[in-house]
Amino acid sequence: MRAAYYEANGAARDVLRVAEVDRPEPGPGEVRVRLATSGVNPSDVKSRAGTNRRLAYPRVIPHSDGAGTIDAVGAGVDPARVGERVWVWNGQWRRPFGTAAEFVALPAIQAVPLPPGTSFAAGACLGIPALTAWHAVMLDGPIAGQTILVSGGAGAVSHYAIQFARAAGATVLTTVSGPEKAAHATAAGADHAINYRTEDVGARVRELTAGRGCDRVIELDITANARLLPEVLAARGTVVVYGIGGPEAPLPAPFCLFASVTVKFFLVYELTAAERAAAVAGVNGMLAAGRLENAVGLSLPLERIAEAHEAVEQGRVIGNVVLTL
Repeated sequence: MRAAYYEANGAARDVLRVAEVDRPEPGPGEVRVRLATSGVNPSDVKSRAGTNRRLAYPRVIPHSDGAGTIDAVGAGVDPARVGERVWVWNGQWRRPFGTAAEFVALPAIQAVPLPPGTSFAAGACLGIPALTAWHAVMLDGPIAGQTILVSGGAGAVSHYAIQFARAAGATVLTTVSGPEKAAHATAAGADHAINYRTEDVGARVRELTAGRGCDRVIELDITANARLLPEVLAARGTVVVYGIGGPEAPLPAPFCLFASVTVKFFLVYELTAAERAAAVAGVNGMLAAGRLENAVGLSLPLERIAEAHEAVEQGRVIGNVVLTL
């Protein structure tokens, strides 16, 4: 089968190769998926570069997300699943071989039925971004009637978080870095997009919340944005953190103490079985109802994987980057 892989950490054009490799066979409890698409996420790019973890296997086929059709099953898996359209999650998490290939074999539970009418391109966007967004929005209980601040509203996770929060009955504020990204965020359902390059975020949030602040902040980089919490978060508010930009986050301790702030971290790869099941059901429910917009910003063939990685690294694409196989 054709696959992209790397055998050392480094720059995309230096280490990524596309060649023929052995096709995997499904083991007990596994399915094999003939992939149509593979999603490229920031964590995939950082793993290849070696910025978040060093190479753990002699050869890595990257990417955790993708979509395609089950073409074989291992022992203990219902043969009726052959021919099923699916999207996959954690394809390359703690495993050497992910979705940047024509086939992937993985535990059957990690191949989720793709609702009718949902494209394979959309399916490649779901594993990391949509599941992260669902868990971040729902982690601290019901949000109907609350005001939520989603940081970085044009990002892949935030694009889904805005939609989930609006669907759950929240008023959604978000931060962006320019007019094009503001338009993208408001099209997803954000009530207000705040340009942090031209506006005082804290002042704007206070204005929009009658001085109270937001009930919840969905934070993509607590390292960079912790200093804003006293300006944007209401007393007894919650910060849900799914990403960091550095080794330390200087929390404003007096504010957090006296305002009784709750800060919750989570890593989408390590959701519990119950958390994962809830997120998968929520995402698939909105897909099946036609209520979820999946933003594919760039689609490239597998042979151009280095270009796809560079696009993610440089942040020059609004929406998800997807490879076709």
